[in-house]
Amino acid sequence: MGRKARRAEAPGERGAPRRGLALREPATGRRRWLLLLAAAAAFWLLVEAYGPALRGPFLFDDLYLPFTRPGLADAPLRSWLGSVRPMLMLSYWVSYRLSGLDPFPYHLFNVVVHFLTGLLVFFSARKLLAQASVPADRGALLAAFVAGLFLLHPLQTESVAYVASRSEVLSGFFYYAALAVFLLRRQVEIGWLRAGSVILLYGAAVLSKEHAVSLAGLLLLADYFFNPGFSLAGIRRNWRLYVPLALGGLAALKLVWNVLAASDSAGFGIRDFTWYQYFFTQCRALWLYFRLFLLPYGQNLDYDFAVSRQVTDHGAIWGLLGLLVLVGGAVYARKRWPLAACGILGALITLAPTSSLVPILDPVAERRTYLAVPWLALACVEPLRRWRASTLRLGAVTVICLLAAATLSWRRNQVWSSAIALWEDTVAKAPRKQRPHFQLAYAYYQEGRCQEAVKEYARAAELGPADYRLLVDWAMAYDCAGQPEPALEKLRQAARLENTAHVHALMGMIYGKQQRRQEALAELDAAARLDPNFEMTYLYRGNVHFSAGEYAEAAAEYRRALALNPNNAAVREALARAEAALNRAR
Repeated sequence: MGRKARRAEAPGERGAPRRGLALREPATGRRRWLLLLAAAAAFWLLVEAYGPALRGPFLFDDLYLPFTRPGLADAPLRSWLGSVRPMLMLSYWVSYRLSGLDPFPYHLFNVVVHFLTGLLVFFSARKLLAQASVPADRGALLAAFVAGLFLLHPLQTESVAYVASRSEVLSGFFYYAALAVFLLRRQVEIGWLRAGSVILLYGAAVLSKEHAVSLAGLLLLADYFFNPGFSLAGIRRNWRLYVPLALGGLAALKLVWNVLAASDSAGFGIRDFTWYQYFFTQCRALWLYFRLFLLPYGQNLDYDFAVSRQVTDHGAIWGLLGLLVLVGGAVYARKRWPLAACGILGALITLAPTSSLVPILDPVAERRTYLAVPWLALACVEPLRRWRASTLRLGAVTVICLLAAATLSWRRNQVWSSAIALWEDTVAKAPRKQRPHFQLAYAYYQEGRCQEAVKEYARAAELGPADYRLLVDWAMAYDCAGQPEPALEKLRQAARLENTAHVHALMGMIYGKQQRRQEALAELDAAARLDPNFEMTYLYRGNVHFSAGEYAEAAAEYRRALALNPNNAAVREALARAEAALNRAR
C-alpha cells in the first residue's frame, strides 16, 4: 500500500506539472502549424478563385481612375491626394509608380489586401466566439469558417476583382484592423495606446472610403454584447476610446458631408429621388443583399432595381416591416442567441451608410456588402456552434461550404475576365436598362466588332435618351463599320446637343478619310476656333495634309499637337511618318 501510495503521489508532486507543460507546448505548436497551413491553403484557394479576373483588363470605371489621365499620371504625389479618399489615392499612386498601366499588379494588390483583411476577420471572430463561451478548438474552426466565407463568397467578387472598388478593400483592411486591435485586448478597460491605435486605423479607413464611419457603431455593439451581463458598464469604462472617437466622429461626418456635397452620384442633391424614396427602396435592397449572401445566384454588376417612390411601391412596406421584426428579434434574443443577434445588427450597421437615408444614384451595388459579409457569416455560425456534431464532422461541413463558395466565386470571376463577358452577362440580367447596352456596345467597338456595336448603341438609344456621349460613340461605331454617312449624321445630332471641338474634329476626320478635303478642313477649322488646345484637331488636320502629299504642312500640324500633349503616341508616330516622307522627297 505504501509503495502504491508513493507511486500515486509522485506524478502529482513532480510528473504531472512537467507532463502537463510538455503536452500543452506541442498542442500549441500543432495549432500554430495548422493555422499556418490553413492560411496558406486559403490564400491558394483565393488566388485560384480570382484567377480569371487577375488576368483581366481594366474595366468600366477603372478607365477613369487617376493613373489613366495623361496630365495626372506623371504629376507629383500632392496632385493625386487632394481632399477625397487620400489613402485610396496614395495606394493608386504607389501602384502606378511600381507597375505603370499593367492591370495585373492592381488586381493582385486587391487580392492580397483582401486576404490580409480575412486574417483580421479570423482573429476578431475567434475572440467573439471565445467571449460567447465557445470552446477554443471549435471556436477556431468556426472563426476560420467566418473568415473563409468573407474571403471566398462570390458576393465579394465585385469589390475585389474591380480595381475601381479598391476603396472597399482598402477601407475594409483598416476597418477590421481597428476592430481587431479593439477586441484583442486582455482587459475590459482599453488603454491609451490601444485606444490611439484604434482611432488612427479608424481614420485611415474613413480616408479610404467614407462608409467606414460605421465602425463606431460596431465598437459599441461589440462592447455591449460581449461584456458580462449585456450592460453599458464596459462602454462607460472605455471612455478613453469613445470620447476621442466622438470628437473624431464629428470631423469624419464633416468629411463625409463635404464628399457628398461635391459628388454628382450621391448626396441629398440627387434629383432622381428624395432621401425618403431612397430609404423605401433600401428597405427592399437590404433583403436582396441577405438573399445574395444565402443564395448567391443572379449576381449583376448593374441591377435594374426599381425605386420605391411611395412606401407601398414594389413591396417596400413589407421590407420595412420585415427589417423591424428582424431588429426586434435580434434585440429580444441577444442573450440566448448572441452570435446571431450580434451578426444581424452588425451587418445592418455596416450597411447603414449606403443603405439607409443618404441617396446614391445606383440603389443597389454588390460591393456595398463587403464589410457586412463577416457579420452575416457570424449570424450563420450560431446554429453551427450549437450543432452536437463532432469537430471532424463540423469541419467537413464547413470545408464543403467554403469549396462551394470558392467554385461560385471562380465562376463569377470568369465574368470579370473581359469587358465583353462582363457586359454580356449584365445585359442578359438587365435587358431593359440603358447603361449595360451602352457599355456592351463600347466593348464591342474596342474589340473591332463594329456592326455588333452599332446594334447595341441603337438598342441603348431605344431604352433612354441619346445624349452627346452616346451619339459620339455611336458615330465612331458606324465609322468603324465602314458607314460614314450615318456616322456624320450622329455627329451632327451630337453637335446640336453640345457644340464642341471634339465633335467637329471627328467630322473632319471622317471627311478626310473620304478624301473630301474641303469639308474636312472646314470642320477642323471650326474645331480649332472652339478650342485651340484640343490636340486631336491638329492630328486630323495633319492627316488631311499628309494624304494630299503635303508633308511639311502635315509635320507642322503634328508638332503643334505634340506641343499640347507630348505623351500622345499616335501623334508621335504620325510625325515620324511625315518626317520620313519629307526626307524621301528631298
